[in-house]
Amino acid sequence: MAVLLLLQRREQVTAAEVARELDISERTARRDLDALGMAGVPVYSVQGRGGGWRLVGGARTDLSGLTASEARALFLVAGPASSVTPVVKAALRKLVQALPEPFRAQAEAAAASLVTDPQRWGSSRFERRSPRFLDVLQDAVIRGVQVRLSYVDRERTETERIVHPLGIVAKGPSWYLVANTEAGLRTFRIDRVSSVDPTGNAVHRPEDFDLGESWRAIADEVDRRRTPLEVRAVCAPHRTGVLRMAFGTRLEVGGTTTDGRIEVVIRGNDEYVLAGELAGLVQWIEVTGPPGVRDHLASIGNALVERYGSDGHGRHAAGGQPEVRFHSSD
Repeated sequence: MAVLLLLQRREQVTAAEVARELDISERTARRDLDALGMAGVPVYSVQGRGGGWRLVGGARTDLSGLTASEARALFLVAGPASSVTPVVKAALRKLVQALPEPFRAQAEAAAASLVTDPQRWGSSRFERRSPRFLDVLQDAVIRGVQVRLSYVDRERTETERIVHPLGIVAKGPSWYLVANTEAGLRTFRIDRVSSVDPTGNAVHRPEDFDLGESWRAIADEVDRRRTPLEVRAVCAPHRTGVLRMAFGTRLEVGGTTTDGRIEVVIRGNDEYVLAGELAGLVQWIEVTGPPGVRDHLASIGNALVERYGSDGHGRHAAGGQPEVRFHSSD
């Protein structure tokens, strides 16, 4: 299909040009050109200097039958949010180079319009559902047009503004619009959008904008604001995987200490809650700061000994071990 579309876009192509455009070998290009003729497509070769392959009489045979909107929908699966195999993605990226204009520009925009971030914010267990204005906003991203957006923030205040849609992000069960505004790059939860009115004016896109990289920076900043407390610790080297499962994106893994342990930083927003999360990992992790978290860990340790290191009534059972007290400086 890609070779056929190349032939339709140009009057004549050589096997070398096909190979270069579609990132295949010249031998494969010649084989595919021959296969088109065997399939009944009116293609023929011109021999000699300046020769190549042509469609008979400039024929416009379209094996794909794609409309502009169908081409856009197809190339949504070639983007970074896709769950298709790398082989399918590679094939679609080759095909997009062969699409006739104006299909190609919108197909490329569709492929870059969506990013999926599986890490959810908070503990929501809701399934992802397409919000009301998702399709119209994604259409604005792909066509590169500004929209007049009515938006209800978390305080239930409704505002209206002109924004420049740059991309759509599916994060956990929620959908977000990344847009350029007078105040710079901003994100909008699409389920809080109350109306969308495309203006027809072209989007002003920041130079070298990349949706994936921009979203990572946005998500990191949101995570830092949500979890401003940082706990510093060292961990047994073979247990960092346990920490990753326990804390996800709240964990940052650093370098190796002189005794072979791994430096880590764990983010949260409450010292006592973080101490509770860490209490079950004391076999493999040593908290070095802040002091408040160490104090809470010592308190939790003493409470555990009080409850489970005795006969259940504050007294040690016969033959039991002497009382152990934990201190934050231990």
